[in-house]
Amino acid sequence: MALLWCTEALPLAVTAFFPLILFPMMSIMEASEVCVEYLKDTNILFIGGLLMAITVEKWNLHKRIALRVLLIIGVRPALLILGFMIVTAFLSMWISNTATTAMMVPIAHAVLEQLHKSPEQKDVEAGSNNMAFELQEPNGTIVTKETPQLGEKGRGSLGQRPLPKLPEENEQKKREHLRFSQGMSLCVCYAASIGGIATLTGTTPNLVLQGQVNSLFPDNPNVVNFASWFGFAFPTVIILLLLSWVWLQILFLGFNFRKNFNCGGKGREQERAAYLIIQNEHKSLGPMSFAEGAVTLLFFLLVALWFTREPGFFKGWGNVAFPNKRGESMVSDGTVAFFIGIILFIVPSEYPTSLLGVPDAQGKLKAPPALLDWNTVNKKMPWNIVFLLGGGFALAKGSEKSGLSKWLGDKLTPLSSIPSPAVAFILSLLVATFTECTSNVATTTLFLPILASMAQAICLNPLYVMLPCTMAASLAFMLPVATPPNAIVFSFGKLKVCDMAKAGFLLNIIGVLTISLAINTWAYPIFKLDQFPSWAHLNTTICHVNGQFNSSVFFP
Repeated sequence: MALLWCTEALPLAVTAFFPLILFPMMSIMEASEVCVEYLKDTNILFIGGLLMAITVEKWNLHKRIALRVLLIIGVRPALLILGFMIVTAFLSMWISNTATTAMMVPIAHAVLEQLHKSPEQKDVEAGSNNMAFELQEPNGTIVTKETPQLGEKGRGSLGQRPLPKLPEENEQKKREHLRFSQGMSLCVCYAASIGGIATLTGTTPNLVLQGQVNSLFPDNPNVVNFASWFGFAFPTVIILLLLSWVWLQILFLGFNFRKNFNCGGKGREQERAAYLIIQNEHKSLGPMSFAEGAVTLLFFLLVALWFTREPGFFKGWGNVAFPNKRGESMVSDGTVAFFIGIILFIVPSEYPTSLLGVPDAQGKLKAPPALLDWNTVNKKMPWNIVFLLGGGFALAKGSEKSGLSKWLGDKLTPLSSIPSPAVAFILSLLVATFTECTSNVATTTLFLPILASMAQAICLNPLYVMLPCTMAASLAFMLPVATPPNAIVFSFGKLKVCDMAKAGFLLNIIGVLTISLAINTWAYPIFKLDQFPSWAHLNTTICHVNGQFNSSVFFP
């Protein structure tokens, strides 16, 4: 299955059905046991989260949010990149990173076209060289020595001396504009991948982690949920996003930060033209409709219910209203997602002026359509990912039942002599490299069961290695084939593979270092990583000395 997932000789979802056939035939698991793994609570959460995402896309709410934020941030070169990264990352937290990228890239190119065309048009009209939208001179300065010489001949007059310089300056501007376009394109696809890390439903590897933890450690007290993951991942995303912005700015705009922020006041006309493009696009959406308002309200309700269900540091509504015998919430994040999802099929998309309905063209009373309909869901729901998730859970369960996971974990016990931060860093780097040429879902599905067994064998909290490796699976920045957002950006042109590889290589290193910082600092109190949990015990005599956790495993 690993070979087929890596080569994609068969569709990923088709390969995911292999356990259904082979496990019963190999006497590993009964068919009824295997089938249960294909629709677990994690799959329900995935489908429920996508119901909201599909509704947001259907009513164009994501585009309204994107344009509004861009109008607030502004269109100066450095701020424009930051604005697109913030918007793309935020949207990618809640809707598909592919859909987010597909929407943001055309907007970015429309703005860039306006910024790049304006100086050239003005050159033709005024008959002089317009230096308004320069990004970076080779020597790091804006004004050249020859500029006063043009003024000596008289403003608006083209003397004999400046004429030979015009093609060189235009060529220089073209190179600068190309670099800026490349930076803008890459900032969108990178922000889409980074933003998806922040929420449990933002990208599929996060859900694979939750499903694997619940499958391999059924006694865990729902330790990976929406609130705990967000508390761990959101600060990581903020840091990684800011560092990515700085790196892309240096790589594509240069070191002259004063110029990148346009502090000199140049380029106002081009900025106004680009701002106008965004403003006109925003105006074309018209006033906010009843449907958009209803979807916004339900979206905030969904997020609030997710955060307060079982936050951990205080009793949530799930613990109080629906507790089990251990006081844990019987309601899961998937239950909440489907509760709001069903409401989307009920709430009308138009304000109900009459209880009897709205008259159609023939004068017959007809109920307004709901916010979401099944045809839309059927077209946009990635059912292949649902089966891929299920196949991963089945594979993990089969590895556990057959003893393969334990065998692999035992073989990795020599790692106990290495400090745990180094183990987490090396494994994260390995996963980040592997995910460049393999599906991130397949990568996490293959690695997580092995890492869990290894952690048990060396008396390490399984989450200490599973959390950073899950995050690292989303660090696919180097190749166009690594992730759909990269492929979308690459298809728009102006990028070479070497451009993406050069920008993505250092970004991968930055990402792994940021994840290592997160797992060794604020992740400790959130997931109690300083102790070996009772729900992960294989042999309590190995990991406990006189009933106490052997802290030398963490701090040798």
